[in-house]
Amino acid sequence: MALRMAFGAGIYLGWYTIHHVLFPHTSWHIILSTHFIMQLISIISFWLLALFSTVLGAEVVPRGQLKEVTSYGNNPTGTKMFLYVPKNLKSNPAVVVALHYCTGTAQAYYQGTKWASNAEKYGFIVVYPQTPYTPGNCWDVSSKMTLKHEGGGCSTSIANMAKFVLKEYNGDAKKVFVTGESSGAMMTNVMLATYPDVFAAGSAYAGVPAGCFVSQQNQAAAWNSTCSQGKSIYTQTQWANVVKNMYPGYNGPRPKFQIYHGTADPTLNVQNYYEEIKQWTGVFGYSSNPQSSTPNTPASPFTRQVFGEKFQAFLGQGITHGVPHFDDNDLKWFGII
Repeated sequence: MALRMAFGAGIYLGWYTIHHVLFPHTSWHIILSTHFIMQLISIISFWLLALFSTVLGAEVVPRGQLKEVTSYGNNPTGTKMFLYVPKNLKSNPAVVVALHYCTGTAQAYYQGTKWASNAEKYGFIVVYPQTPYTPGNCWDVSSKMTLKHEGGGCSTSIANMAKFVLKEYNGDAKKVFVTGESSGAMMTNVMLATYPDVFAAGSAYAGVPAGCFVSQQNQAAAWNSTCSQGKSIYTQTQWANVVKNMYPGYNGPRPKFQIYHGTADPTLNVQNYYEEIKQWTGVFGYSSNPQSSTPNTPASPFTRQVFGEKFQAFLGQGITHGVPHFDDNDLKWFGII
C-alpha cells in the first residue's frame, strides 16, 4: 500500500513539476511532444526514487545491523530492546527472542551466538532484550511482577517487544519463539509460563523451573541459593500449578519446550533439570518418565529424552554451566528449518 501511494505521488509530482514549475505557460500539445515526455519521465523517476527511498527507509531499524529500539510500547521496567532485522527478510517472518546470561548484554549475546547469522540464512527477526538490573545484569525471575501475566515486570516488557515486532514487520504470530542461557534460560521458562499466548516454542540452556527463583521479599533479580543448589524440590503437580498460577484462567494451547543441562553444573545444580522435567510434564499432562531416550543426541555426551510431542530434554554427562548451543536442533524445534 505504501509503495502504491508513493508511485501515485511520484506521477503527480512529476507532472506538476513539468506543467506548473518548469513550463507553466507551455501549451499541452508541446508538453506532449517527445522531448517533453522524456523530461516528464526523468522528473517522475527522480520523484519516485526519492519517495521510494523514504518509504523503504521507514523501517524500524536498518537491516543487517543490531540497533536499539527506544520505544516499543508498555515498558514498565525500562528493559532495553535491541533488534536485528536481516537483509534477507522473509515476508511474514518468524520472530526469535534471545535472552542473555547474567553479566551479559544484548550486544554480547548478539556477538556470542549465531542467531543473527541464522536470521540472515533463514529470514527471521531476532529480538535481543537487555535487563535493566545492574551490576549483575541478571534477569528478574524472582519478583511477583515478573512471575505474573501482565504483572508489570520484565516478562511484560519482553512480551511487548515480540508484539511490537509482529505489528511493525507483519510477523507470523504462530512463529514467535524464545531462547536463552543461564539467567536467560530461567527467563525463557518464565516467558513460556506467563505468556503462553505469545510464544509458540522455547529452548532453554541451563535454567531452572519457572518460579524457582521466587523472592519472598519480592525483590527483582534476586538470587535464590536454595533453588540454584537444587534444593527446591516439589511434586509434578506442585510445579505445574506454579506455571498455571502465573496466568490464572488461561486455557489455551501451551508452547512446546526443550531444555538442556549439564550433570556437572556448579552454578545451577543438575537437580534443576529434573525439577524442570517435573514442572513441564505436569503442565502438559505427560508422565515424568521419558517415552524414549537416545544417547549421543544431538551430539555426544548428550542424551535426548522425549516426554511427549511438546516437551523434550537433553542432559550432557560431565558438562558444566557452559552448555554448548545446538543451533540446528533449536531451529528444527522451532520449525524454522
